[in-house]
Amino acid sequence: MNVNQVAEKTRNNQVVTYLAISGIIVIAMMIFGILMLLQQGGVINLPPATFYQFLTIHGTGMIGVAALAAAAIMWYFLNKYVTLSQKILRINLALFLIGVVMVIIGVFSFEYASAWTFLYPLPALSANAWGTIGALLYLGGMLVLGIGFLLFYLDAGRAIIKKYGSLGKGLGWDVIAGKKAEQDAPPGAVVASTMVTIVNTTAITAGAVVLIMNIINVINPSFTFDPLLAKNLTYAFGHIFANAVIYMAVIAVYEILQKYTDRPWKSSKSFLVAWTMSTVFTLIIYTHHLLMDSVMPKWTLIMAQVLSYSNGLPVLVVTAYGALMIVYKSGIKWDMASGLTYVAMFGWVLGVVPAIIDATIVVNHVMHNTKWVPGHFHMYMGLGALAMIFGFMYYVAKVECNMRINMLDKMAFVIYILGIMGVSGSFLVSGAISTPRRWATHFPDWIGPAQFGAVSGICLVMAVSIFVWHFVRFLMNRNTLNAGSDFSKKKLA
Repeated sequence: MNVNQVAEKTRNNQVVTYLAISGIIVIAMMIFGILMLLQQGGVINLPPATFYQFLTIHGTGMIGVAALAAAAIMWYFLNKYVTLSQKILRINLALFLIGVVMVIIGVFSFEYASAWTFLYPLPALSANAWGTIGALLYLGGMLVLGIGFLLFYLDAGRAIIKKYGSLGKGLGWDVIAGKKAEQDAPPGAVVASTMVTIVNTTAITAGAVVLIMNIINVINPSFTFDPLLAKNLTYAFGHIFANAVIYMAVIAVYEILQKYTDRPWKSSKSFLVAWTMSTVFTLIIYTHHLLMDSVMPKWTLIMAQVLSYSNGLPVLVVTAYGALMIVYKSGIKWDMASGLTYVAMFGWVLGVVPAIIDATIVVNHVMHNTKWVPGHFHMYMGLGALAMIFGFMYYVAKVECNMRINMLDKMAFVIYILGIMGVSGSFLVSGAISTPRRWATHFPDWIGPAQFGAVSGICLVMAVSIFVWHFVRFLMNRNTLNAGSDFSKKKLA
């Protein structure tokens, strides 16, 4: 093994660590979700305080771990085109684990349960549901997590600027302006990474500001600030950061499908324009979470509806169309990696539809505080972003040591799709019958969809456990199996 191979394996070791930790945490977070559905379905009887602790850890943990795994995808492929820092990758993981421990202690040892939104002044004014220490641990843990991710994105921005000259050129603005030919455009992995670097640096900064203000308020209640400003900052952070997960994960679609089809995924002008539009829109459309806040300026709410309609289309359309075209008559040999990344496009398209419906002002006033919202989000994240992440895990196992899939993996593929569709569908049906979200108990008319969602969730956990077990087997046999999978069409049979 030469020096370059050793260096590559060292880099891949860190990515593999990210994925292994992510897989385990995802299963744990899904179990919390099932327990909440069982409670809402009247199958078990959790104390209300416990339910809201589960709600807090499930929402916070699932977005955090999805972002961690998607960051591994972004780093793995972006590092092919620019030089990223392995030290920063390690620091991000260390800070992530420290932050997670702080959040877990705050939630379960000190009963902190504000949900991921931590809306001011709830952390400080909990009606004695939790104390100062729990609030500080949770808020401090979130801040530590944010610092790690901020370092990660700053390093990505540094590397992109060093290679391409500016973030604008990383988005291909010089190609859009006609100063460079399309064949000289940055690859999709670089374009997507540049977009995520811009939006998440902004999001994390907004989140840090509101977290620090909340921390000061918890310590010194005489320090107050505008609740509407706090809500804007909170959702600017949360909505952008959650959305960016799929924009990082979609890099796997670009890179894996072009490997499997042996066709390049070209960065056309329309592709570059779409990513620029999404960069701008993603920074603004969080305001559709504030459509029920009548004190918001009216123009911001109108803008939220219009841009929310527009945001999902540019990148989604060019990516979905590109995925169809790159696969069409390519002779691709399907396996778990290609299958999961391809079906994720379907999940992304499907998940955007109820989101756009909810972003309509007249609908939002009726539906936003119902289970319709987690319905679209579980579809978007579960059948979209997480499918991309699991596809990438299978891809790494194949590339690293040519791990073979078996019938159990194929069964898990089908069960996963049915399971996430069942969970998401149960939420959407609940929303359609006006079942409120974030309620620990349901009236009898509401419990049917919750019970169905719980059963679907159990199936989902079974499928994900098989995905993760495949990755664990890869880790156990990593040094004994044949490395370097050949991506010719014949050998992918």
